[in-house]
Amino acid sequence: MELYPLKFKTIFKDKIWGGQKIKTILGKDFSPLPNCGETWELSGVQGNISEVANGALTGQLLTEVIAAAGDALLGRRIRREYGEEFPLLIKFIDANDDLSIQVHPDNELAQKRHNSKGKTEMWYIMQADPGATLISGFSRDLDRASYQKAFDEGRLNEILNREVAQSGDVFFLPAGRVHTIGKGLLLAEIQQTSDVTYRIYDFDRRDAEGNLRELHIEESLDAIDYKKYDQYKTPYKDQADTRVDIVSCEYFTTNKLTLTGDFELDHSGLDCFKIYICLEGNAKLIYPGGVENLQMGEVILVPAALEKYKFETSGGVTMLESYIRK
Repeated sequence: MELYPLKFKTIFKDKIWGGQKIKTILGKDFSPLPNCGETWELSGVQGNISEVANGALTGQLLTEVIAAAGDALLGRRIRREYGEEFPLLIKFIDANDDLSIQVHPDNELAQKRHNSKGKTEMWYIMQADPGATLISGFSRDLDRASYQKAFDEGRLNEILNREVAQSGDVFFLPAGRVHTIGKGLLLAEIQQTSDVTYRIYDFDRRDAEGNLRELHIEESLDAIDYKKYDQYKTPYKDQADTRVDIVSCEYFTTNKLTLTGDFELDHSGLDCFKIYICLEGNAKLIYPGGVENLQMGEVILVPAALEKYKFETSGGVTMLESYIRK
């Protein structure tokens, strides 16, 4: 199988809190859905497997490409660790209303309860309405008993850490951190391949049929990290025409690329696929044997076997680059 940089068909997700920014800002038509809360741009989650949308492999599922290409797509060490499952899930999220207050289990708990990976994730804020906020972690140190007392007494908001969010902000959310995306935020999300969420509080909202959404209050207690941390927003220094490392953990490394012209990349020895998420502008990805265009709101997967390539841009481009480091 001859591999090349792969694009995938967008999977649109109707959400009770979704809005119109997926269409008005990212230019993605999610008709006939009235609103769209999430798009899954690259997914190996069962029931939501991404389908190739460009080149000779158009129409093939990601799982089929992995089965045929194996190490050449994923990288030998990634395939050895993750098997045939693609290890990352890439989304765009439009919060027209607050999402539920929630938490995700770590690998150990998710495996025990759901035969699944846990969910560590990160957010890159692409656009924020004035005054938009999000919740990440706690505003004070707690333990299970003090948290449960505050929750039972209706004082959950008092113990949560709320942050004003602006375009360009980054938030890293390890499994166990209580969080929610607030109204007015459009963001890119990179996460482990998992769809396990424990919903703690949902503002007493009802769905289209008038039903309250399911909560997982008891299940969440074993998953929560009750510690307060000094900093929840991820600091980094923007710099043009270089790779800026913004998040690095065992599950993924993410860099920011703000390019004004040509930029060559050499990932020799990485032994891993590379993902590029276009946040703003457009570029051409030039590789041996071809070229792929990349514009705002698009995601492209570069196979592990393709180690040297470059981006060309005339009007400028901002991207996230993500992979799993050794």
